[in-house]
Amino acid sequence: MLPGPPVRAETIRVTIEKLVFSPAEISAVVGDVIEWQNKDVMAHTATAKDGFDVVIPPGKTATLTVTKAGVFDYYCRFHPNMKARLQVR
Repeated sequence: MLPGPPVRAETIRVTIEKLVFSPAEISAVVGDVIEWQNKDVMAHTATAKDGFDVVIPPGKTATLTVTKAGVFDYYCRFHPNMKARLQVR
């Protein structure tokens, strides 16, 4: 059996504005890229226990390539009330 065409990774964008991740729930597949755009004037993080820890400077973007399946509840280490969920299949 011949392999099918290569699957293209998608970029899934999350906006951070007024201390909120939007959308708060996203779905991805292994290989996709998550891009956080920070529109606030302060730094944030996207931090998942046993998962990832991405720092997003104010007015900048940061990315993460998804490497494993699972459900990752993440938050900002600087503002723990900021919460979101990434589901990866």
